[in-house]
Amino acid sequence: MKFRCAGLTPESIVDGPGYRFTVWTQGCKHHCEGCQNPQTWDMNGGEETDTEDVLAQIAADPLLDGVTLSGGDPFYQAKPMAELAKKIHALDTPKLNIVAYTGFTYEELIAQANDENGYMELLKECDYLVDGRFVLAQRSLELKFRGSRNQRFIDVRKSLAEGKAIALDDETLSLM
Repeated sequence: MKFRCAGLTPESIVDGPGYRFTVWTQGCKHHCEGCQNPQTWDMNGGEETDTEDVLAQIAADPLLDGVTLSGGDPFYQAKPMAELAKKIHALDTPKLNIVAYTGFTYEELIAQANDENGYMELLKECDYLVDGRFVLAQRSLELKFRGSRNQRFIDVRKSLAEGKAIALDDETLSLM
């Protein structure tokens, strides 16, 4: 399946726990002040990429702990990102976790989810979600895996099971 890609980072230690492969999706309508990736806002920017090509790169690296979907906002391309995440979970490698970054809150994604936008498809394939728009006035370099204090690092599996957002606290995140 094709998607708009802003870039790929095959080796990252800052986009989630452990050693990660980061997919930078193209397109974001949040336009947060102070965004670190404003070049990813254009919905038609980047280049068309096939999820199978990205999957092959991920599968070729036996050292990975997980994959991060960032951007832009991967939920603007939820269906191809869900397909990619599902195939990553099916790889015959040690289980790779999926972290997605989004400007939407968990509650917004749940409330707006439908068959057409694929939000629930992608949420069900995520292990963790960093949610909420970046707020420049709440920016902190002390936060692990987040840019501003309003953002949460959510355990998606527990959240879906309990019917509400379950965020990991700073102490738990410091152990990751």
